[in-house]
Amino acid sequence: METKNISAADALQLSIRSEDHFFDRKAAEIKGAKLQRVAVAFANADGGEVYVGIADEKDEPDPSKRWVGVKNIEDFNQHIQALTEVQPALPMDIAFLKADGKPHYVLRIQIDKSQSVHKTSDGTVYERKGAQSLPVSDPARITALSFAKGAVSYEDYSLDNAIAEDIVDSPRISEFLADYSPTTDPLELALNKNLIDRKTFKPKVAGVLLFSAEPSSLMPKKCSVRIVRYETKEEGPERDHLGPIESVEGPLYQLIHKTVDRVTQIMSSINVWTTDGPKAMAYPPETLWEIVVNALIHRDYSMSDDVQIQIFDNRIEVLSPGRLPAFVNKDNILDVRYARNPRIVGILSRYKSPPNKDIGEGLNTAFQKMKEWRLRNPDILDEGNYVRVIIPHAPLATPQEAIMEFLNKQMTITNRQARDITGIKSENAVKSEFYKLKDAGLIEMIPELRGNKAAWRLVQK
Repeated sequence: METKNISAADALQLSIRSEDHFFDRKAAEIKGAKLQRVAVAFANADGGEVYVGIADEKDEPDPSKRWVGVKNIEDFNQHIQALTEVQPALPMDIAFLKADGKPHYVLRIQIDKSQSVHKTSDGTVYERKGAQSLPVSDPARITALSFAKGAVSYEDYSLDNAIAEDIVDSPRISEFLADYSPTTDPLELALNKNLIDRKTFKPKVAGVLLFSAEPSSLMPKKCSVRIVRYETKEEGPERDHLGPIESVEGPLYQLIHKTVDRVTQIMSSINVWTTDGPKAMAYPPETLWEIVVNALIHRDYSMSDDVQIQIFDNRIEVLSPGRLPAFVNKDNILDVRYARNPRIVGILSRYKSPPNKDIGEGLNTAFQKMKEWRLRNPDILDEGNYVRVIIPHAPLATPQEAIMEFLNKQMTITNRQARDITGIKSENAVKSEFYKLKDAGLIEMIPELRGNKAAWRLVQK
């Protein structure tokens, strides 16, 4: 275990920092059982860090006196021992901190977000909510937490209202097996791949999603795709902006293809200004494909909601039910590999033309293709119960570069056109870019066009 020296200023910052979803501090007198609760709560949520040996503001109003700690590192043995009794073992890193001008040590415990559901030594599950570590007593909530973390996958649950024939007699499984090697019959595949329970012969969720002719009629949870058109660029669309709403259903392989085809068709009817003039909104096909595939094969099917694809005038937003699983977060998602539904992922990869051809590289491909098209990277947001991927239709170039490129091809530019090609939403922000270019002697306002018709052009040489 590491012993680390920090500055007095850093020690003061830790002493005054407010406790929150990712940070807690406790006095050195804390009992092992209570420390377990905090550590377990962090591991079951999004990770965090707890410092033992820093007094609470209730006990010590003066922040400069809160760094109390212990005289000897060995005095933390009982705390460390308590943490090792948590099951499963905590993903943690421990260090002893010594601050300049302070004689005592503080114990720092960093807890990573875990793919397991952890319990204290008395068998209680805790979860971090804001600055609180709260017990989880509802068995249904503990199961939902397991699904969310990827510790258990809903794809392995049996469906009592379905029968084996819903899978083994389906034309879809026959189509799949036509190109499967070695030659296998439907029942053999379903049993060997654990798509049917061997004891009850009830289909499992994975089997129904993959091969049932109508999965949504057998699934107790929603499992389709909902495509919503919003005729606006606004962040918070209103009811007046709501256009057609469509549902796309079917087994996963066909559902992926039908969804991408329909979204592409809708996009072709939306005209946007680009540096080459007005064109139908378009993205790299690989980007749209990979993001839709990820949303469908890695979603949490225990949540009763459809994958939503919201098409705006300047972006597409894909909402996949469920949190980012296990140790995956928005910062490392392009570098780590984790499949919430490994059975579904494995079967889809065995198609003659697999939708998840580059397993583990899909999102990297999506980002790379956006760069090649000179479009901004997608934005990935973990919103609690959903993962939202925003695919902007905005250039990789700076606003001024985009405006100049446009003017070199189109002669004049309006504020609205500039907002389209730059992705800037504010009229005043675009005006600011115009005036920067004007001050640089590159563009000028067209004198005869004022008010709503105002436009700019390159400086006449």
